[in-house]
Amino acid sequence: MDRHYMQLALNLAGKSRGRTSPNPMVGAVIVKAGKVVGSGYHRRAGTPHAEVNALNEAGAEARGATLYVTLEPCCHYGRTGPCTEAVIKAGITRVVVAMMDPNPQVAGKGIEKIKAAGIEVDVGVMEDEAGKLNEVFIKYIVTGKPFITAKAAVSLDGKIAARTGRSKWITSPEARKHGHKLRDWHDAVMVGIGTVLADDPRLTTRLNGAGGRDPARVILDSRARIPLNARVLTRNSKAAAIVAVTANAPPAKLEALRETGAEVLVVNDGPQVDLVKLVKLLGKKEITSVLIEGGSAVHAAAFNAGLVDKVAWFIAPKIIGGWEAPGPVGGPGVEDPSEAVELDELKVINLGPDLLVEGYVKNTLQSGW
Repeated sequence: MDRHYMQLALNLAGKSRGRTSPNPMVGAVIVKAGKVVGSGYHRRAGTPHAEVNALNEAGAEARGATLYVTLEPCCHYGRTGPCTEAVIKAGITRVVVAMMDPNPQVAGKGIEKIKAAGIEVDVGVMEDEAGKLNEVFIKYIVTGKPFITAKAAVSLDGKIAARTGRSKWITSPEARKHGHKLRDWHDAVMVGIGTVLADDPRLTTRLNGAGGRDPARVILDSRARIPLNARVLTRNSKAAAIVAVTANAPPAKLEALRETGAEVLVVNDGPQVDLVKLVKLLGKKEITSVLIEGGSAVHAAAFNAGLVDKVAWFIAPKIIGGWEAPGPVGGPGVEDPSEAVELDELKVINLGPDLLVEGYVKNTLQSGW
């Protein structure tokens, strides 16, 4: 029964995917005499936490009940008050926690406070599932760096465009819709200047009637070649447009970019934007997750720097062919297959005629969950 009710709490937590950053997704269910008397989830940063929402719904029925919560209740003052105090005050007699909070401000202290109040506590019910749900939060809170997902849409023979450079549309409407969901779930989407010059993308989220959220748009543009009328810079979105450049970019162009409302980040002095430094800067801006949409040079740089945590590869049942047709990961590549980037925990999802293959890059923080 503990797993049953914890699954309900996990389902609730997942409703806020892409909305709680930089906080975790959390769900809570309150059970008394075999009946759910209260439930809730954390909707977005700055709003009441899951436990408080569930306690408010349960009211007086919370006294003597069991609380199921997907993450250890907080015990510190942040944007909201500590949940431990609310749990104790409500008269809960048992708390079942999926996983401890990796945040050093909590990290077992919340459980200790609840136990000190005489409440029975069980920890670890569906811990793996809870960890997967909050993989972004865990990476960010432990390292200060965003969780990185590399995304590509390829043909069956591994091409992202024809030799002419044309890439619309390799995948189906179903796959493209899921791609927009990925944007909705991430804090930022990243592309290189080559993609902007070739396609002039908006990099917004377009989900019909679903209330999609636009991610921050990050453009890697060492010499600030982006046109000032590029659609990613025009005010068609409330999301930030961030242009990452090097010290080689012309100062006058940088000032013109700022006048469009874009944020300019001068990352380093080298010929190319240092992705490792950029990722750290994005983390300091409370950007907890980044979806890299390419092109091939950006993907190669991210993999070579060891920044990629997860891969989302959309594969269409098409053969494009051609020596000059580009693949999703550029650069010189590895010299031997034994040096290739390996994926773990693969998952395959059918999206219309296409497949989505997801997996984690081995030897990252997430491997082994």
